[in-house]
Amino acid sequence: MEVKIINNHPVKIWTDNVDEKAMEQIENLATLPFLFHHLAIMPDVHAGMGMPIGGVLACRDAVIPNAVGVDIGCGMCAVKTNWKVSDIPIEVLRKKIMRGIRERIPLGMNHHKRAQDEKYLPEGYDIDKLEVVKLRQHSIRYEVGTLGGGNHFIELQKDEEGTLWIMIHSGSRNLGKQVGDFYNKIAATLNERWYSVVSPEIRLPFLPRETSEFGKYWNEMMYCIDFALCNRKLMMERIEEVLADTLNGIEFEPMINIAHNYAAIENHFGQNVIVHRKGATLAREGVIGIIPGSQGTASYIVEGLGNPDSFCSCSHGAGRLMSRTMAIKTLDMRQEVEQLEAKGIVHAIRSQDDMQEASGAYKDIEEVIANEADLVKVKTRLLPVAVIKG
Repeated sequence: MEVKIINNHPVKIWTDNVDEKAMEQIENLATLPFLFHHLAIMPDVHAGMGMPIGGVLACRDAVIPNAVGVDIGCGMCAVKTNWKVSDIPIEVLRKKIMRGIRERIPLGMNHHKRAQDEKYLPEGYDIDKLEVVKLRQHSIRYEVGTLGGGNHFIELQKDEEGTLWIMIHSGSRNLGKQVGDFYNKIAATLNERWYSVVSPEIRLPFLPRETSEFGKYWNEMMYCIDFALCNRKLMMERIEEVLADTLNGIEFEPMINIAHNYAAIENHFGQNVIVHRKGATLAREGVIGIIPGSQGTASYIVEGLGNPDSFCSCSHGAGRLMSRTMAIKTLDMRQEVEQLEAKGIVHAIRSQDDMQEASGAYKDIEEVIANEADLVKVKTRLLPVAVIKG
């Protein structure tokens, strides 16, 4: 971990690989008047919208929608089974399991053709008080239990004993984007009205805790976090159904879940503050988390060490090494496919456009894990068996 002083604020960084745009965004964060104590930058850091992905920002009495992001509640879940991968014939894997998953879970921009039961949506909310969520209540019944696109994925994996695992990366679908965009615009309008010292050019408009807008955003953000979890739960349920229909006697352990785009009120260095984790996960002592690699590389089940320097956080994945555009333009599809097939991985690469999610577009997950040895300890190393991308 390296400490830099930027605008008189300590910035603690768990990597020496920070791209120019991400560093510019880090410098912008250090100008915020309500920044608390220091900034924490995880080893998977790369440029985002306003705030870099892999950043942890603690604020005094303010929330920043762009420091949460638009895929609110996006995160990981994983389930261990009792089956050995070696006991699954490759044709069964390809034609029954992978095909069955694709038939039950819409991918990319696709939704369910029929509305899903309301029991799959979050409970305990007064929907009439959630302006954006209320408008989306009909639509999200078609979206829950769908993967989405971009870097979202479903993977079947094996641990070092050869045991089959299921892993999912997905979020709140279009709902989170609608909520994030709506309140980011409100924050920008209010900041302009207040002649805020936070420059609009850095794209970090905020909502003070004493305002009604803060409360409205917070409640809708919490709904999105719960909806993202419901989304992952339903997908996992459908995958387990496919596996149960195919593998006689398969059993499933309880699901591990962790989000990596959200804000929370937490106590750090003796004060209650608002911690934004954008592409970062909670690593409080004893908390079990998931740090996925890129397509074709290892993923990790980890346990948090509760390091106060990171606000009890860790990375959320490998982190991008190059932009999507650059990956499509420069990566060799044949080489990427050969690497996957040499490992026997059933992959999702079909065209040059898929290079945006190829391993070559991401940082080395082994280096990322090594850089955060003071944040988490590894419990399980998982290797990919078959991959479905959105």
